[in-house]
Amino acid sequence: MKWAYKPMNSNINVYAARLQDVRFSYDQGHSWVLDGVDLDIRQGERLCLIGLNGSGKSTLAGLISGLSAPDAGTVELLGTRVFDNNGAHADNYRTAREGIGALFQNPADQIITTKVGEDVAFGPENLAFDADDIDRHVYSALDAVEMLEQIDQNPTYMSGGQQQRVTIAGTIAMSTRMIVLDEPTAMLDHQAQRDVLAVLDHLQSQGVTIVQVTHKPKELRNADRILRLKSGQLQSVDLAKAVQDLSSTSDTSDAKVADSSKIPVLGIRPLEVDPFCHIDKTKKPEEAKEPADMPRATPVHKASGQPIISLKHVSFRYPSADFDTLHDCSMSVLPGESVAIMGRNGTGKSTLTKLIAGLVKPTDGEIEVAGLDLRDLSRRDKIMLRTRVGLVMQQPEHQLFEQTVRQDVSYGPLNQGFTASEADKRASNAMKLLGITDLADRSPFSLSGGQQRLAAIAGVIACNPRILILDEPTAGLDATANECIFNLIRSLQAQGVTIIMVTHSMNQAHHIADRIISLDTEQTATEDNGQETVQANGDMDANGSNHLHIFKTSELKRTGIMTRLDPRVKLVVFLMLTLMMFLVNQPAELLLAAVGTFLITAFSGLKAVELFRSLRGFLILFFVIGIFNMFFVNTGPTLLTLWGLKVTRDGLGLAALYTSRFSLAVLLGIVLLKTTTPTALTDAFASLASPLRRFGLHTQEMALVMSLALRFLPTLANETRSITQAQAARGGSIETGSPMRRLKALAATLIPVFAAALRHSDNLSLALDARCYEEGIHRTHWHAMHVTGKDLIAVALSAAYLTLLLTLKIGLIPMPSL
Repeated sequence: MKWAYKPMNSNINVYAARLQDVRFSYDQGHSWVLDGVDLDIRQGERLCLIGLNGSGKSTLAGLISGLSAPDAGTVELLGTRVFDNNGAHADNYRTAREGIGALFQNPADQIITTKVGEDVAFGPENLAFDADDIDRHVYSALDAVEMLEQIDQNPTYMSGGQQQRVTIAGTIAMSTRMIVLDEPTAMLDHQAQRDVLAVLDHLQSQGVTIVQVTHKPKELRNADRILRLKSGQLQSVDLAKAVQDLSSTSDTSDAKVADSSKIPVLGIRPLEVDPFCHIDKTKKPEEAKEPADMPRATPVHKASGQPIISLKHVSFRYPSADFDTLHDCSMSVLPGESVAIMGRNGTGKSTLTKLIAGLVKPTDGEIEVAGLDLRDLSRRDKIMLRTRVGLVMQQPEHQLFEQTVRQDVSYGPLNQGFTASEADKRASNAMKLLGITDLADRSPFSLSGGQQRLAAIAGVIACNPRILILDEPTAGLDATANECIFNLIRSLQAQGVTIIMVTHSMNQAHHIADRIISLDTEQTATEDNGQETVQANGDMDANGSNHLHIFKTSELKRTGIMTRLDPRVKLVVFLMLTLMMFLVNQPAELLLAAVGTFLITAFSGLKAVELFRSLRGFLILFFVIGIFNMFFVNTGPTLLTLWGLKVTRDGLGLAALYTSRFSLAVLLGIVLLKTTTPTALTDAFASLASPLRRFGLHTQEMALVMSLALRFLPTLANETRSITQAQAARGGSIETGSPMRRLKALAATLIPVFAAALRHSDNLSLALDARCYEEGIHRTHWHAMHVTGKDLIAVALSAAYLTLLLTLKIGLIPMPSL
């Protein structure tokens, strides 16, 4: 790993942070999360904070990073007193935050823009770094977290682990003197965890202060001090005791799982497999035999029978993607078997869980679960599937949508037809198993991340599924909760429940799995025919296990001319063309507009299928509007009569005109948005509107709001989709009920979506503070905008096009009317 890092004035202060008699409460002093905390952190020190879920670690991290203020006490950050008996000093907080980097528990809430490189550059731009310095910091930071190849991709559509890497890069790119990290490796794969810890080691060697919240014993290795937060106060803990406190069965060292090291580690590949998914490249499925060192599961319920889960040549591609997330995958799982799904971030593990749960349909291939063909499920089949399969998603907050934890856990049993008392009994038993009975009457949205995960698991367990799918169930959990989860899994295994668990921990996999299936993938480009090629390759991981890798084509970069134009030029030209589209009302004008729009899309580098997919919903809407116009315009000769309504030539022509005109206008907007990043659009808007500053308008802030809207509207749409999927996974009527019940279930999503919007808003405000954005500051730009010869040609062609259109419009060229 080669990268440069230069901390800012790392030796100015003896203390990076000092907290004295600090108190903090979420309920106006009825209870104290922090109660008289005293803490001195020396510059260059590495401090690890540990403690149970809900003990206040994230709260304390927020105070140290300067993103929140206490209720009482004194706080000094980087030598600046930011809080005392006179309250919070806003200017001092802003000054201190310029030297402090913060990493949140949920990385998606910290991503500001829709392009990896631009997001990493956002902090340095706010600190007014020179463009060359921003360039160096962005590339160095991304290289440090192994995300340099994804510099031009959209982090919104990345896996949680990949998003975590992007946020870490954005933090270290700011050359901060102190970094506060809230469980930075919770969702990272094994290699990524090691990379991040190596980055932290390097930062500390350069004099950067590291404050890290963690539940992982191995992350304590290089700590100078370890402090445990308990009952609102800090306690000093030595390394041995801390490791003991954080360790659970799942954290056992590799040496202690030697007896389990013969668990087969298999790769999902486009090869035929036998019922036990033991892949043999040289034999046909019926000839393949299980190797002697790969023990079969011994319990009776695993010894025979047809697979309860079967995937044959399954591929899946998201609508906005240019390549398959999963390609030509085949696997099978026997009833009662426990399978661990492993692989690096972004390899499609979460997508695989949703495919098995029937929440998304494969692009290609066959999936059969519990005797049901998931490609074409009837309403009755869906109800049956929901009673048999339970899914715990990667983001637990997506599965919480009721007002209290008890109501949320009862949601599934009530949908299964149990009475209120029976559902409450099931909910109570599930909460008891997970150790969260004391949280029953609390709002699920007020819980810590770890507590939310336990509540989400309880809601699925209460449904008593025969197949349980767990996507990173122990991420962010303390040792006690970790042990609780594994005891629960062992109990379910003894009852014959089929377990599918996504995990990044080889030790966890060894403890619960009969088999480990690897989804490790890499991407290589092929230049001969541009088609996807699949090859197998053997590789050895740190534990000596043989993995099979899928090699796929990489995402092709768009090189259309439109992508390379100055965003200011594009914004002005596209706005003018779109406005002129609404003046079109004659066939010749429409023909000219269609030709111009076709040429623009041809030079955009976008695929026709992608454009049609984006336009499809609008076409349906415009078609319906056109139908109304066709039936209610009665002038002109009558062509035919339907259901007593006349269809005239003028009505038909007007319907065709409106549908075509609106479709072309929307198509221009789609091309603009797909060839210009939100950041570039908002920078262009800010530049064009800059003269308005003389009149007191805050054009930079208006541009930022525009950028954030473009960034988070898709996020809220995804949030709504995740909530509806979570409801469906627990038998909600949103997919199986009558039309009225579906509407009622959809309306029920409004509250959690509204809560999600508020949560994103709060976290976004913190993210902007953490990245040092302030109203009215002088910001530099990583990529300066320059008008080139291509832009001038585009302006000239657009002017010629508009002139011709206006010539037709004012009648200088005779043309037939509609």
